Amino acid sequence: MAVLVVMLLAFASPTERYFDVAKSLDIYASLLKEVNEYYVDEVDPKKMIDISINGMLEQLDPYTDYISKENSESFSIQTTGQYAGIGALVGRINGKTVITNPYVGFPAYDAGIHVGDELISIDGKNVQGKPTGESSALLKGTPMTEVLVEVKRYGEPELLKFKIVRKKIKISNVTYQGVIDKNIGYVKLDEFTPGAGREVAEAITKLKAQGAEKLILDLRDNPGGSLYEAVNIVSLFIPKETPVVSTKGKSTDSNKTYHTLNTPLDIQLPLVILTSGGTASASEIVAGSLQDYDRAVLLGQRTFGKGLVQTTRPLPYDAQLKVTTAKYYIPSGRCIQALDYAHRKNDGSVSKFADSLKREFKTQSGRKVYDGAGLDPDIEVKEEVATQAAIRVAASGLIFEYANKYCGENKTAPVDMAAFSLSDEAYQKFASWFKTQRYDLKPELAKKVEDILTSALSEKHNEKLLNTIKELKDKINQNRTDVTQIFKSEIKRLLEQEITFHYRLMQGQMEYLMARDKQVLEARKVLGDLARYHKLLSTN
Repeated sequence: MAVLVVMLLAFASPTERYFDVAKSLDIYASLLKEVNEYYVDEVDPKKMIDISINGMLEQLDPYTDYISKENSESFSIQTTGQYAGIGALVGRINGKTVITNPYVGFPAYDAGIHVGDELISIDGKNVQGKPTGESSALLKGTPMTEVLVEVKRYGEPELLKFKIVRKKIKISNVTYQGVIDKNIGYVKLDEFTPGAGREVAEAITKLKAQGAEKLILDLRDNPGGSLYEAVNIVSLFIPKETPVVSTKGKSTDSNKTYHTLNTPLDIQLPLVILTSGGTASASEIVAGSLQDYDRAVLLGQRTFGKGLVQTTRPLPYDAQLKVTTAKYYIPSGRCIQALDYAHRKNDGSVSKFADSLKREFKTQSGRKVYDGAGLDPDIEVKEEVATQAAIRVAASGLIFEYANKYCGENKTAPVDMAAFSLSDEAYQKFASWFKTQRYDLKPELAKKVEDILTSALSEKHNEKLLNTIKELKDKINQNRTDVTQIFKSEIKRLLEQEITFHYRLMQGQMEYLMARDKQVLEARKVLGDLARYHKLLSTN
């Protein structure tokens, strides 16, 4: 019956549809009024309405969201990268509220706050054991006002106090830039908030001044953002007034073609773009457009496949609706949207577009490309998948805590972060410390074996079977105890990454990773062999 109603609405005239909407809203308002007045227990009408709104939007796609007035500030920070505060990320690590990233050049960093500092009080209010949201809210405020922060730092006998002046904070989209192999520039772009195009242009200009003649643009795990900034970044590499992306939707206002507007920075600079399964939306516009024009080699893994455009619409009482209004199409004509939200299964789940529905397109030089499944890289480099054991160790927060302890006891940072490596003796100190800590690293397999053992005991199975199950449980527990030795190489690398971040934040960590990152190493090979690079971008 519900499907029939939807079909009838789909083929109804605009007047009939508006009548159905008005009728449904009238019924909904009356129903809510009756429930509020006559239900046996007290109800929260606002909560019920919020639940119903979110339930309705869940039937569409995950990018169409209701933003209440209460959540408008966090939404603004997410979309603009701007807020007023001290410029530091706050996180919860094993029951402690700690500074996880004091951004370089902002008040917290300039005042001397370190990564790993535990927040004790903010303006005299104790924040120990409190949610991170509460601490973050206290740190934010009107620009040029002071906030008194009290922290506990590893190795310091007394609490440290910092008087910090809040400022307007604009988080950079470019989180790292540097020259590798003497003439290869590297730019890591993490967001597409306003200013992303300008930041990339500035980074490339600086790198070229430092001797860079080729470029790696890292878009891995970049979830996207502003379509306009995507166009601005593409504009850096291809001629002015070239089509970059077209959008098509129900409303005529949604049907547009966006062209490059500015004189390009460099249309000859050899370019490799790094992609991953987390490269999405605006990142895919940049990568896909430059692939379609044979302007860049894509290297890594297939991208996420988000070919949908969102627009923010105002609602009464300062609420907002972020709604999907169009699909975007890159120059070859393909839409890389991978999930078909218009045709849900009976259980409400969403399928990927079938391979049979994918169509072939061609780049400017005639290379074959396809739609409906994200962007396929020109060179595939498989992702290094972490073991579940290493993921659980990292999630436990103990690697972060030990990095804090290590840097507190070894205050002089290594001169060369790229060459940094823990000695076997230093790693064993970590392994010994790790065993003394309380943690729950029980894998799913151990939980299932415990369930089987409980079931076997309750059903009074024979002693031989019970002993077999107990032996299996003991072996799994032994494996859990020795996790730092069994997965030493992986956990050691995670620990080294965290230590380099504690010492020099993103700069130190990226210097460490540049010497070990498989995709970066492969990109360096491609750019080091320009004959191969140009062949990849041609049909020959």
